[in-house]
Amino acid sequence: MARTTPRWPTGSGTLAAVVLASSALLLAFAPARRAVVAAPSAALAAPIPDRVPPGVVLRVGDPVTRWVFEHNGWDKQLPFRIQWAEITGGPDVTEAFHAGVLDVGFGASVPPIHAVWAGIPVRIIAFREYADRDNRHAYVLGIAPNARIKTLADLRGKRIAFSPSQVQGQIVIDTLKAAGIPRDQVALVELPSSIGGDVYSSALASGGVDAAPIRNDLVAQRYLRDYGPKGARILQHPPFRDDGGNIYVPEKVLADPAKAAALRIFIQYWGRGQAWINTHVEELARGYYAGKRGLPIADARVLANYVANMDVPEKWDGAIAYEQAAIDTLAPETKRPRLDAATLFDRRFEGIAGAAAKGIAP
Repeated sequence: MARTTPRWPTGSGTLAAVVLASSALLLAFAPARRAVVAAPSAALAAPIPDRVPPGVVLRVGDPVTRWVFEHNGWDKQLPFRIQWAEITGGPDVTEAFHAGVLDVGFGASVPPIHAVWAGIPVRIIAFREYADRDNRHAYVLGIAPNARIKTLADLRGKRIAFSPSQVQGQIVIDTLKAAGIPRDQVALVELPSSIGGDVYSSALASGGVDAAPIRNDLVAQRYLRDYGPKGARILQHPPFRDDGGNIYVPEKVLADPAKAAALRIFIQYWGRGQAWINTHVEELARGYYAGKRGLPIADARVLANYVANMDVPEKWDGAIAYEQAAIDTLAPETKRPRLDAATLFDRRFEGIAGAAAKGIAP
């Protein structure tokens, strides 16, 4: 099934060809990429400069954050320029990083891990999680109309959509472990999901897979609305976390002192943005999801609430443990090396976004 084509930054010209070529050569150039990691690593030990020199541009892929910044006029307050890109979802962000056309990406637990496994060193510089994470899941399991799955135990012997580069892959493996179903007693169908989950919903509706993790927002509601009368259903996955979100950046971007200085300011405003969303859910629904994306207001409210009630922690110990759990789940299943999750975080940025979200001046 076709994936949603990302919209690259303005002025990218022949960018699509660059990405295709860069993706095809990913493995061939992995050794060379590893050879140059030393220089960025040394630069990452230096303090972040206090001032941003003139002419700095950050290329950022986060459409919701863009609307929040522009709606509040924050983009005009920055001492640098942001070049926004409609690039969302782990696979597209990884491709853009590899092509060198994106500086800042947003993703769940797995995309930063997978980027490193793909030979693209990245660091997490901000983290968010549900404030009410004990009471809600970001994803549920969509069940195909004719799959005859009523409980998690019924997943045995079924075809399950699986994306090793996205959080959906972690959800599948953790669900099978919790249900006591060995990996060889299901068929994992490798299928990247679009950020909205339409690829998985379509696969379920067509009978291409029996089960798939889908977003517990408008995606799940539409799936039930459209296919529930035909027998489609959803199941809650076991009580493990699936809610974390990361701002992550290639190490080579962080090694640029000018961009590092700009990133410090960017995540201050990003932290403010998370707090603003928490207290302006209706405004986000009407202005962005209804006004900009053209959704009916009822649907817009569902999506706005999905990204609201977020906490931006000032300390990252919990975030590191969360990422380590994802690594420990996927590494043995995908035959990847185990990573120390602490190495994924640039702790020079720890506390910056969290303090901003709480209204604490830098």
